[in-house]
Amino acid sequence: MQDSFRSTIYHHYYEKGRKLAWRHVKYSYKVLVSEFMLQQTQVKRVKDYFPAFIKKFPTFKALAHSKSSEVIKAWSGLGYNRRALFLKKTAEIVSEKFKGKLPDDIDTLQSLPGIGHATACEIAAFAFNKPVIFIETNIRTVFIHFFFKNKSKVDDKEVIKLVEKTLDKKNPRDWYYALMDYGVMLKQKYPNPNRKSKQYYKQPKFEGSNRQVRGQILKLLGKKNVSKEELIRKIDRDSILTIKILEGLEREGFVEKKKKRYRIK
Repeated sequence: MQDSFRSTIYHHYYEKGRKLAWRHVKYSYKVLVSEFMLQQTQVKRVKDYFPAFIKKFPTFKALAHSKSSEVIKAWSGLGYNRRALFLKKTAEIVSEKFKGKLPDDIDTLQSLPGIGHATACEIAAFAFNKPVIFIETNIRTVFIHFFFKNKSKVDDKEVIKLVEKTLDKKNPRDWYYALMDYGVMLKQKYPNPNRKSKQYYKQPKFEGSNRQVRGQILKLLGKKNVSKEELIRKIDRDSILTIKILEGLEREGFVEKKKKRYRIK
């Protein structure tokens, strides 16, 4: 079972695998940037933004020493703008604490801003070819399609066991790339198998959400410093909600107030 499964996945990968700019690179910085961009953003959009971002901020040092407003401007259009600020803070820590070298162990990676367990594992696998275990949406799709055809409410705990059992420990980087590409193909060919997952949920609409307001505030402050009154006027939403979200951004350390005007910190 294991050999035939691997053979099927790898065959598709070698024949039709996606050519992406952040794959098979020797510089871990590019992998890190791609992983931050790919969090809740489609690959197609990341493909459009990645080259320009790397050109503007080619190294940890370049990103660490840049202005937050410049990073937000380069990120604008990818959504979830606070990811850009987390990425910059991570670059600062890597430059200062780790002398420009990204750590390769999961615990240290998880301690960096904006990096959870799954992202830490993906970075370890793709940047350092480490045989770690993780699930993301396309990988889950593959295992549900092959091993849970007649089951619903599939728990990730069941999937993880199979991910571990079938992992190509000699070449985890390519194996995970292959699984993801096969999952993309399955979603194009069949109704999304992930709906059979116990962890499946439909993402709330972005339009009109608090996330949209957060993004609008950060995008506006990325251009210039703005007073609270001007911010409320330009956002043109419920003023109480706008102020609440602005204050939240301030508490989280993304925004600061200087002389009655707000700016990206």
